[in-house]
Amino acid sequence: MTMLEMSLTYICLLVGTGFLAGIINTMAGGGSNLTIPALMVLGLPADIANATNRVSVFFQSLTAAKGFKKHGKLDIPDLKMVVGTTLIGGLVGAALASYMPEYLLKPTLLGSMTLMAGIILFKPSIISVPKGTEAHTVLERKSSIPMLLLAGFYGGFVQAGVGFILIAAIAGSLRYDLVRANALKIVCTLAFTGLALIIFIARDQILWVPGLTIACGSIVGAHLAVKITINISQKALKWFLFIMTVCASMAALFIK
Repeated sequence: MTMLEMSLTYICLLVGTGFLAGIINTMAGGGSNLTIPALMVLGLPADIANATNRVSVFFQSLTAAKGFKKHGKLDIPDLKMVVGTTLIGGLVGAALASYMPEYLLKPTLLGSMTLMAGIILFKPSIISVPKGTEAHTVLERKSSIPMLLLAGFYGGFVQAGVGFILIAAIAGSLRYDLVRANALKIVCTLAFTGLALIIFIARDQILWVPGLTIACGSIVGAHLAVKITINISQKALKWFLFIMTVCASMAALFIK
């Protein structure tokens, strides 16, 4: 598919959804519930849309990671351990996603979004860490390892909504505040999305023109979202996360 084969309407649709997804994914998660359907509107099968979507996720994550680092939110000694653990899960998930039957996408996505919405509503203390709480390393909290592996696996497998799962794993098990949990989430996403891209490229499942078109919008959205995340309160960020989780759950209902 070339740029000439896409109408101006489709280009605006992809850039616009990419922009919104860049904001949503950086501050919470679930932005792929906008971009994957947008790609499917172009006629892409679900598996090709899922693979092509990783292009924009990679570039928005790269942009957001640079932004969080600039603001000192990635000065975390345990960064390599957290990312490395999710990366192992992501590798397995991406390998399986390449062969995933399309009918598994909806129940997997809907189940994870509903679980996350329930956690935020009924057990907010899991992700809303009190101010002054000391964060733990992965080795100090070995119970975090299966959670991080599972989050990485989900990210490599589906991608859509992985931000919620990563925040629950990072803030819930390692007790980072939401801003640093978001920053860590972005770096983890960048790592296993890069791995997933290699696998999808090897299997020739990516359409670069629509993927890069969405990426143009998502880069701008991610840049803006970092500034917002740094400056809003933990409470506001928690409620934004809840609203986006509910929206993601509703969006999952309409995935065919």
